Amino acid sequence: MSELHPADIAEIISSVSRDEGASLFEELNIEAAAETLSELEPDVQTDIIAELGPEKASDIIEMMPPDEAADVLSDLPPETAKSVLELIEKEEADDIQELLSHEEDTAGGLMTNEFLSYLPQTKICEVMERFRADAQDVENIYYIYVTDRAERIMGVVSLRELIIADPDENPDITLAEIMETNVKMVQADDDESIVAAAISKYNLVAIPVVNDEKEMLGIVTVDDIIDRILPPKAKSKKRKV
Repeated sequence: MSELHPADIAEIISSVSRDEGASLFEELNIEAAAETLSELEPDVQTDIIAELGPEKASDIIEMMPPDEAADVLSDLPPETAKSVLELIEKEEADDIQELLSHEEDTAGGLMTNEFLSYLPQTKICEVMERFRADAQDVENIYYIYVTDRAERIMGVVSLRELIIADPDENPDITLAEIMETNVKMVQADDDESIVAAAISKYNLVAIPVVNDEKEMLGIVTVDDIIDRILPPKAKSKKRKV
């Protein structure tokens, strides 16, 4: 089962009885369980987490990207969600709680707060070295964001631009020298239709979400938009725990 694609596992679990589905889910390893849980419909998620109990559920949800974990928790009964969240490591729980505070059909509700950003004066050779370690903790990486020390966005560098930059020829080349400064971005409270329109218009695979001071809060990826459009699994409501 664990060798199947998570979407296929979710389809199998959803096609059998509740007890059989829960039994199949419990046989998955933690990584496969985390990937599969986000593919299940909310009512099936609730049934499975009820069977698992808060402790095992928290271990699985802790393995998920924060935006997917927030989606799962927002569909659980408030008391269940709270008991699971209390068992998750504080730093990760804070990330999830931040996402839960946004309306689900807004940029803030769609975003993940996992992204890579570096200071503009960072040398390309250093970025490449740090990237190898930093990328292990981020699910999707399409761009490197360039921010100042207050996390205000200054520019963006695609992975292609990063790779073709030649630090051997110019070891002192920095992100500031190759970054695109005309950054397309959205506000946290922008409606999901605005986010989709911006991603489509500018042919982006991810767009940064900022506050009024242009401080980066997270990113919305194109797959998040596709999940909402074809067709949305979630319901429009406030996501607060």
